[in-house]
Amino acid sequence: MSSDWRGPNVRMGQQIVPLEDLKEDPGAHSQLFVRAKVEVGYAECLCQSHGLRLVIRCSSAGRYHLAGWPGEGERHAAHCRFSKLAPGLSGRSGYTTAAIRVSAEGTSIRFVSPLQRQLDSAGHRSGSGVQSEASTRKAVSLVGLLHWFWEEAQLTAWHPRWRKRNWWVAASRLRQQAAEGVLNGRPLQEVVYVVPPYRPQDAARIGEDFQRFQSRLGRHGNEERRGLMIGEIKSVAPTEWGVRLNLCHMRSPLFASAALADRVQVSYRSAFSAAGEAVSARKIGIFLVERSPRGYLTVVDMAAMLTSRTYIPCDSSNEVSMSNALTEHNRAFKKPLRYDQAEMVFPDFVLVDCDPAEYVEVYGIRGQEAYERRKRAKQLIYRRKGVRLIEWNVGEAMPSVALLHRQAS
Repeated sequence: MSSDWRGPNVRMGQQIVPLEDLKEDPGAHSQLFVRAKVEVGYAECLCQSHGLRLVIRCSSAGRYHLAGWPGEGERHAAHCRFSKLAPGLSGRSGYTTAAIRVSAEGTSIRFVSPLQRQLDSAGHRSGSGVQSEASTRKAVSLVGLLHWFWEEAQLTAWHPRWRKRNWWVAASRLRQQAAEGVLNGRPLQEVVYVVPPYRPQDAARIGEDFQRFQSRLGRHGNEERRGLMIGEIKSVAPTEWGVRLNLCHMRSPLFASAALADRVQVSYRSAFSAAGEAVSARKIGIFLVERSPRGYLTVVDMAAMLTSRTYIPCDSSNEVSMSNALTEHNRAFKKPLRYDQAEMVFPDFVLVDCDPAEYVEVYGIRGQEAYERRKRAKQLIYRRKGVRLIEWNVGEAMPSVALLHRQAS
C-alpha cells in the first residue's frame, strides 16, 4: 500500500483488520467479508474513537470491497480513506442517478460517449458516437469521469501525515477505483488503462498489461471497441497529421488531430498555459482512444486537468501555488471538483483540520466586471453561512495559511 494512504483499521464482525490488508488482497479475506455481511450487515471504520459504518459490497465477479456509508463521509477523520466533503461541495450532486448509480454491487456510471459501436457490412460506423451536452446530467462527460476518479481515489485531499505522493501512489489509487465499478455496462478495469509507473524490473509485466488493453480495442466482429486511458502528460509535439501526445512513464505515444488539440488547449487553457509548465505543476489527461488499422492509438476525445505537485487538482497556476503552500504548511485540505456543473459555486479549497472548516479563495483576475460580480456573490454567500475565509488577491502577498493550534485530526 502506498505510503500516504495506509488507511484506518476496520472491524469486520469480531475481528479488527488493517484496511490496507483488505484492499491489497480482498480474496484472502473473502470469508471475513461474508461473515461480517451476514452476521452484522456492515463493517466499521475505526478512524474515530467510535466506529463508523461501512458498506460491504460484492461485485458480479465475486470481488468484495468496502465503501463509505451514505451520508456519513463528513464524520470520518480528515486523513481517513472514507472521508468526504459535504455533497453540496461536489459537482457530483448535479447528476441524476442515471449518470452515477451506487448499489450493493458497486458504482455504475453512464458515460456520455459509447465505448462500442456497431459496424455495417462495409465496416462503416453507425452514429456520431457523441451525445449532446444537454444529456450530461444523465451521463458523465470525460472531465466528469476524471473528476470522479480523482474524488473517489481521494486525490482531491491532502493530510500532513501522508508523507509523499508521486505517480506511483496516484496510479495505485486510480487502479483500485477501476477495480470497483462499471462503465456503460462494462467493468471499469477492462475499459480504463491507468498508465503505471515505469520501473525496469516491471517492464515485461507492464508491456503485457498494455498489450491486453490494446487487444480489447478495435474491430471485433461487427463491433468497434474503444477504451480510456489516464496518465500524466509529458509533452505535446506537432506531427505531419496532427499532434503526438507523450505521457510520463509510457514509451508508446498517442496521436490526435490538430483540430482536437486546438479545441482541448482552449477548453483546458490552465493546463496548457505557460504557467502550467512550471516544475511545481502537473498536467493530467484522460483520453478516449481507438486503435488504428496499423496498431496506433488515436485519441478521439480528451480532457485535461492541472494539478499541484501532489496531484491536487487546480483551476489555475495561482491555485497551484496556494495548494503547494498549504502542503508545505502541513494543512489538511480538500479541493471541491465541479464535474460537469460549471454553474455551481464552490470555494477553491476547504481546510478540514479546523472546526469549523475554513474556505480558501484565490482571486486571480482584476478589473473584469463579470469576475468581480462573481467574487462579490461568493463572498456574500460565505458571510451568510458564517464561513471563515482565507482570501488571496493575486498580486498581493499570500496571506498566512499556517494553523497555529491544531483542532482536528
